[in-house]
Parts: sequence; structure tokens; C-alpha cells
Amino acid sequence: MIEQDEMKGGVHIGELVEHLGLSVVNKGADFETALVGIKDVNRPGLQLVGFFDYFDPRRLQIIGMAESKMLESMTPEQRKQSFSRLFTYDIPALVVSRDLDIYPECLSMARKYQRTLLHTTDTTVSFTTKVIEYLTYVLAPAITRHGGLLDIYGEGVLITGDSGVGKSETAIELIKRGHRLVADDAVDIRRVADQLYGKAPELIRHYIELRGIGVINVQQLLGMSAVKPESQVDLVVHLERWREDKFYDRFGLDEERENILGIDVPIVTIPVQPGRNIATIVEVAAMNNRHKKYGFNAAQQLADELERHAQGG
Repeated sequence: MIEQDEMKGGVHIGELVEHLGLSVVNKGADFETALVGIKDVNRPGLQLVGFFDYFDPRRLQIIGMAESKMLESMTPEQRKQSFSRLFTYDIPALVVSRDLDIYPECLSMARKYQRTLLHTTDTTVSFTTKVIEYLTYVLAPAITRHGGLLDIYGEGVLITGDSGVGKSETAIELIKRGHRLVADDAVDIRRVADQLYGKAPELIRHYIELRGIGVINVQQLLGMSAVKPESQVDLVVHLERWREDKFYDRFGLDEERENILGIDVPIVTIPVQPGRNIATIVEVAAMNNRHKKYGFNAAQQLADELERHAQGG
């Protein structure tokens, strides 16, 4: 499977309406095609009084109690002019919050300029928080990686390697030990702030392919406790066939890292050969990575003790 970087161009208004439970008061001409491409929103109080310097029309526009009270102090003709000025801009949508009444001038201008007008019962703060969180997630940079992702002792472990090296077999053994499957074969990884989150593509969620057996549904076979919808990516474990000509780190002082979407993730390479219990080694790698986060590095501690011993301390 080819790795693929993507930056989503935007979120369709229809997706926002469905996800956030919004009511559609007026469908704009671009309702099916308009995209919200940035996570920030705008409360157009200044714009309603004619100040459009530094106005970004790409943002979702939200009217709350403060804007509504300001509009209440205007005459109908002034409100009409205010909404006429706002709707001349190619905004993705205007949302009226708090279940506030929509002024007739707002609706008439939305229809005239064919702009999308939405309604929500949420308070302005609550809706703003919801929409920013949602947009931050769906607009985040993303990549699809070939491999499997499991939650092992609370660590999100991405298992990579060539086809046939034993990734799925290792995953099913770890699941049988009580760890949880997030994704097998393909992992959609998304960067949100300074964290990486991975999940399975919807089509193959909960499925694992085992050579000789075929495809199994882990959730149906082993229960809900065996799966997890999403996990952080804390560690990469790369499986490769044992090579006699390659030196494998036996001490662990040199920590390798792999850059994924601009974030450096610890990576360990595990050579695979008959007789090695790979699942156990992956478990230990996950626990060791967790210990390092809490400041305990066994390899460094041993190296310090050896140095003190060599110096006669």
C-alpha cells in the first residue's frame, strides 16, 4: 500500500449540518459545494455596522446574543443594509445560535444573495467550542500508513513491516493477551496540535487478514473489549526479516525516531526469525517506551553504572 499525504481542502456545509445537528433555514446556491476551509470562526458584530477591515469571509459566521441585541437597536432598514453588506461576501454560512429569532431582514437578504442560513439551539460559546473542535480535527494534516495500530498498556503502537513479515499474526496474539486493535493493514493517521492519532479506514475497521485462515472480524469474534476506535501513535515497531549482515542494537542507548507529519516518533526495529516471540517483544517495547516517558531509561541507567564502575566509583 502506498503511503499518502493529504490536507483536506475543507468541510462541506452539509457535513457540518449533520454532525452538529443544525437546522437549515435557507440553502444557499453553493450549499452542496461550499467548503469551510479554516477552523477559526467569526462573530460579525463589527461587520454588521459596516467595518470590514481584516474580515475573512472564509470563516463560518456566528450570531449570538450580543449581535442580536445590537441588531434589535437598529431600524428594519438598517438591519436590511447590515445583512446586505454581509451577504455580498462569499461566506460559507451564517449560523444564528441560542435558538434566537431570525430577523426577517436577515432571511430576506440571505434569499436575495443566495447565502446559507443555519440555526442552532446551542449557546454561542457551546456551539463555537463544538465547531472549532470538529474543524480542528477534520482539517488536520493526515497520512495513510501501511501497518497495524494497537493499544498496548495505554501506548499506541504502530506495527510496520513488509508484507508477509507477520504483522497481523503479531497483532492477533497481542489481542488475545488483552490488548486492543485499532487498525490492521492500513492506518489513517492525523496530526491534531502536537499529537498523532490513528484509526482504521471505515471500510476495514475491526477486520484482520490472517494468511491460511482469511479475514476475521475481531469485534464479533472476541468482543468489544478487543477493539478501540482510535488511539494516539506513541511508538513505531518495525518488523523485518533477520539479516545476518546487519547489526541490531543490543543496548538501546541510540534512540531512533521517525518523522510522521512533522512529529518525531520513537521507532524500534525488531528482527523476525523462527523461535522469537514477537508479541512478547512488542509488549516489552511498549512498556519500555512508557517508562521512558516517565524518565526511566534502563539502558542509560546501566551505562551510567558501568561508567561509575570503570572510574572506580
